[in-house]
Amino acid sequence: MTADPTVTSLLTRLSDIDDRGMAFEDTRISWREHVRASHDRAALLRDLLDENAPPHIGVLMDNVPEFSLLLGAAALSGSVVAGLNTTRRGEALARDIALTDCRVVFTESAHLPLLDGLDLPGVRVIDVDSADWPEMLAPFAGSAPVVAQTKPDDLFMLIFTSGTSGDPKAVRCTHGKVTGPGLMLAERFGLGPDDVVYLSMPMFHSNAIMAGWGVALAAESSVALRRRFSASGFVTDLRKFGVTYANYVGKPLSYIVATPERADDADNRLRIMYGNEGTAPAVAEFTRRFGARVVDGFGSTEGGVSIAATPGAPPGALGTLPDGIDILHPETGKPCPPAEFDSDGRIVNAADATGELVNTRGAGMFSGYYNNPEADAERLRDGKYHSGDLGYRDADGFVYFAGRSSGWLRVDGENLGAAPIERVLMRYPGFAQVSVYGVPDRHVGDRVMAAVIPTVAEEFDAKRFALFLTEQTDLGPKQVPTLVRVCREFPRTATFKILTRSLAAERWHCADPVWVRERGDAEFVPLSPDTTHLLEPLTTTSGHR
Repeated sequence: MTADPTVTSLLTRLSDIDDRGMAFEDTRISWREHVRASHDRAALLRDLLDENAPPHIGVLMDNVPEFSLLLGAAALSGSVVAGLNTTRRGEALARDIALTDCRVVFTESAHLPLLDGLDLPGVRVIDVDSADWPEMLAPFAGSAPVVAQTKPDDLFMLIFTSGTSGDPKAVRCTHGKVTGPGLMLAERFGLGPDDVVYLSMPMFHSNAIMAGWGVALAAESSVALRRRFSASGFVTDLRKFGVTYANYVGKPLSYIVATPERADDADNRLRIMYGNEGTAPAVAEFTRRFGARVVDGFGSTEGGVSIAATPGAPPGALGTLPDGIDILHPETGKPCPPAEFDSDGRIVNAADATGELVNTRGAGMFSGYYNNPEADAERLRDGKYHSGDLGYRDADGFVYFAGRSSGWLRVDGENLGAAPIERVLMRYPGFAQVSVYGVPDRHVGDRVMAAVIPTVAEEFDAKRFALFLTEQTDLGPKQVPTLVRVCREFPRTATFKILTRSLAAERWHCADPVWVRERGDAEFVPLSPDTTHLLEPLTTTSGHR
């Protein structure tokens, strides 16, 4: 292997492997066949793309083999793949295609209607499920295996952020940004030819590429694709494909452990479940039921800050703070002191100890956003990478996630993070999922609101929940929710992240039941249409702020 491998070089070394490769449903493709098919598509791309324009293609697909073959084609031809989010619609999808300078968009019949009627000047749309696709490939079958001379810093993919706090931004993902994590994780977990990497997270997003597809290339292992994530189908897939390594993002781990337990859950080959934003209860329950090691790290598509899981870390901790990463106060810009806790485990200096996770040495693995210099400038200030993520650390150096900077709550003049409140509320046995955010207080600042999804077994019990809150000694008075929205489901991104900004914007103007408890009251009471005006900020007359 070269000292600085690229996706191109990792894929090329799989050219002669016949005993493993890619699996999807009942289809098996050896790595030799995969590389051969990618060469054919690379030749097609050279013919389709204008050498005087950015060699960018869009892929609007679920996790199907063609997605992987086109990634290989881009690597071999020196082209760039823009992963298009299959949950985007209308002008938003057209905006993503235009922003990333796509000249061709490859899609499948299931998603072709999403492109109907969109204004896509100069963009060719190709349906890989149509009869035209084999005919288009035929002239390039058996093409000479021309391999582009790529470098680690060359652009390989444009991957959109989840868009939980605004319009998604296209993150520049270089070859090295894919191969670096892939090689690191393969070595860290001892993955090799006998392993099977399972991809159920969307391949248009970073977690599937950097912590999944790239890992399989680096380990020379097999890869199994799932069209879309399914909690109920998870164990079936583990056994069908012989999965040994899988990755996740946040809520899917909770979905899996929420499925009915079976006596044979641990009857599988899974060794490692790797991801981020898993809750401590979900991690513990998954380990118990499925017999696999869960490693929950911290990072983002941008790659400017990452925190590796630390063995023996306290429940809920991300890990220890790496060298060069600090927690800076959002107002002073100075390092925050360690968190202090009272005898009940409640943080007593949250306003001082909570700050933004910042890479003080520079950009880290952040290669910038595509066509968005304003966003670049916001991330990189004073030679430091600002993650937009909040955290605090204890006296032993363990870091705890406190939410997004866009999700600060300011209650009675004190800055609060949403994540610590969510961790406490998730102890309540009647909740399957929780999202905490600030809504305008009638007089000044914010009040704490929680959107919750009750467990299947029971509905929301207002009296029981009020009693639960009084028993949580590590929940400060200002952290206690005064509004509870009881939901059947949350608005989400394609990677299952909760669109908290949507919940916050709707506040109590929704069809879901909302319960309110003013300070000093003992119980929550239903909020009725006749009383919502009592919650509206005095600076407005009605409606949304």
